[in-house]
Amino acid sequence: MPYQNERLSLPFLLIYSRLILGLIIPTILILGVPQASILATLLIIGGLITDVFDGIIARRMGISSESLRIWDSNVDQFFWLAIIGSVFYIHYQSILPHLKTITIVIILEVIAYTLSYIKFNKSIATHSILAKIWTLCLMVWIIEIILCQSNYTFPICFGLGIISRVEIILIIIMLKKWVTDVPSIIVVGKINRGEGVKKSKWFNG
Repeated sequence: MPYQNERLSLPFLLIYSRLILGLIIPTILILGVPQASILATLLIIGGLITDVFDGIIARRMGISSESLRIWDSNVDQFFWLAIIGSVFYIHYQSILPHLKTITIVIILEVIAYTLSYIKFNKSIATHSILAKIWTLCLMVWIIEIILCQSNYTFPICFGLGIISRVEIILIIIMLKKWVTDVPSIIVVGKINRGEGVKKSKWFNG
């Protein structure tokens, strides 16, 4: 498929939809529209579904390009940061006791992106399995806050968030060249040696 048409393909449209949802969901929550909590929850789940299927569809179409994977990663960051920011704004008192832990995760994320740009002059697109699992946990915690104003899942969610960010940082440090879709730090050695790596069709390329 020609490059100019790739940006109009279904996988890219799914990524664009998540970008739009990253604007709509905070607006719904902050404005407090009728049934805002339920509507926002459904849209968050919808956003996660687009995140799962954009990669799967791209690989089936044979267009899982470097550009698409970078777009996917960057839009994911915007989507979740926008939602977390709006949830924090609305439920400040519920989240405030955990602000230090959240800040640690954000700092680790910034470090990972900074290292990637310094070393490879490119954005992160590792899409590790652990990071994907953390995304699921993050969604559960956000929905818990929105619907119940509780934090029962917080320790697991952000403990995994810290571990997954540290893994990404180590992957970037260990990689000899920039690549997309690194399942875990365990396979970095194989990637550096040019060996094939088994990947899951559900989690990475």
